[in-house]
Amino acid sequence: MKALIIGATGATGKDLVTLLLNDNAYTEVHCFVRKPLALTYPKLHAHVVNFETPEAWADLLHGDVAFSCLGTTLAIAGSKDAQWRVDYHYQYAFAQQCKANGVPIFVLVSAAGAKAQSKLFYNRMKGQLEDAVKALGFSSLLIFQPSVLIRSNSDRAGENLSVKTINFLNKLGILKRYRPMPTEILAEK
Repeated sequence: MKALIIGATGATGKDLVTLLLNDNAYTEVHCFVRKPLALTYPKLHAHVVNFETPEAWADLLHGDVAFSCLGTTLAIAGSKDAQWRVDYHYQYAFAQQCKANGVPIFVLVSAAGAKAQSKLFYNRMKGQLEDAVKALGFSSLLIFQPSVLIRSNSDRAGENLSVKTINFLNKLGILKRYRPMPTEILAEK
């Protein structure tokens, strides 16, 4: 099988790439990235692309399954508009082209609480993306909605505090829907 991935340099994407490279069912793993990957592997094909011009690399999007693990934080993006561009536009353009090129299976990593009508910016953005990708009509569409992700060796203080807080509340029987998930587990699913 041939896999296509955006978001390969993020925590979940890195774990997914590792799993796919070690899975004999996958003969080619194509990652679409902004910067060259440090990783080399016989079946790994890293394509440095400009996400602002997806039409320039659309002809590379032929495969059996596409994984969209791309995402950023508001703090890193710098503004809601910039986060929307990464978390919605880049992923939707990838999905559109995969569908147009006949990729039958699409896997989208979204977020817990994603809802197109949400008053919360992040949940609304993720919900609208889910709805837009559903409307494309893939033969098979898998949407994962993890809550807080536990990243190996994370230096994000706010994220680490969130994980500890939610784990504590889970022990009290509160917010069980938002149980933190290690990125390795999400990648396996």
